[in-house]
Amino acid sequence: MQALISDRRSAGRRLAEHLQDYRQRDDLLVLGLPRGGIPVAFEVAKALCAPLDVMLVRKLGLPLHEEYAMGAIASGGVRILNEAVISYYGIDAEAIEGVVIREQQELARREKVYRGERPWPDLRRHCVLLVDDGLATGATMQAAVEAVRRQGASELVVAVPLAARDSLQALGKLVDNLVCLHSPTPFQSVGQWYENFDQTSDAEVLELLSQARTLQPYQAAGR
Repeated sequence: MQALISDRRSAGRRLAEHLQDYRQRDDLLVLGLPRGGIPVAFEVAKALCAPLDVMLVRKLGLPLHEEYAMGAIASGGVRILNEAVISYYGIDAEAIEGVVIREQQELARREKVYRGERPWPDLRRHCVLLVDDGLATGATMQAAVEAVRRQGASELVVAVPLAARDSLQALGKLVDNLVCLHSPTPFQSVGQWYENFDQTSDAEVLELLSQARTLQPYQAAGR
């Protein structure tokens, strides 16, 4: 099976070509989903001359198959559960809570590492562009969308290099615009379509966020 994308940074550059209508909008804020979505979002934000920040989201993986999502959580207390998956695999409430507690701890850790003392941006009156490196089940992006909606964003756009068709159809009903470069079939995982899909480290996330603030001074919280 031939790869469609070389790596996350090139994916972001290609994605930005399809987002030029948003370039230099005064109300635009790009939010990347860590960790893999940050290299993509960095290139998008740079090309669009927009500030970059992180949207903290964690997948809730099945207890015996962690890569397959039964839901997701996001900053602000958002929890999305896929009841069909939970029912099919017979996951009980206690097992779900165990996964939720573990992922909440990791969410809190990443919030501290990536944001530190920097305040969460005010999303009101902003066009928020949510970016990830791809969508399989779409659970984490759905949680991110819910979190952004709760914060009162005036416009919400999701942009990804590739996605499963079912995920695109579900998300399309939740956002104002959805941009995706590829929707191959059959779709088993995001990584299968990348030549290089090495794990993104915390250090890389922090470096790219730092570079983004140098290229485009962070203004979102006060705009």
